[in-house]
Amino acid sequence: MIPLTEEITHFFKKQGFAFVSTLDEDGTIHVACKDIVRIAEDGTLFLLDLYMGKTYRNLKRIPLLSITAADEHTFTGYCLKGKARIILREALEPEILSAWDNTITSRVTRRLLRNMRGEKGHPAHPEALLPKPKYMIKVEVDEVIDLTPKHLKKA
Repeated sequence: MIPLTEEITHFFKKQGFAFVSTLDEDGTIHVACKDIVRIAEDGTLFLLDLYMGKTYRNLKRIPLLSITAADEHTFTGYCLKGKARIILREALEPEILSAWDNTITSRVTRRLLRNMRGEKGHPAHPEALLPKPKYMIKVEVDEVIDLTPKHLKKA
């Protein structure tokens, strides 16, 4: 496991979600959106998954994944590759479940404010309809790939 820099940690914390890639049974890549609930000081990431679908089945079989996020405005991004461990809901710390509730409340509030300003978006509040998390994915990062084009990186 490698520690994450403060810059990378801050980047992922400010993202609304990240794309998580796992391997399907046939060897093809499966991609799903997941929320990053917490990043520990040692660089361990904690993702919540709301469904026990393909990501769950893939990680049970092969516990490897990549987490990718990009910021179109700053033209930056990272891909984190590592090993995953599944932690079922019953074993989740209350602070993790509380963090998820806070995330949902924040998203509903942002959507409501945007709707009040007349910004187009989903007319309902789909975040409020999401199920409670069934498990958490604990990720130990082994490799960091900076997706920022070389010619745009700060010297």
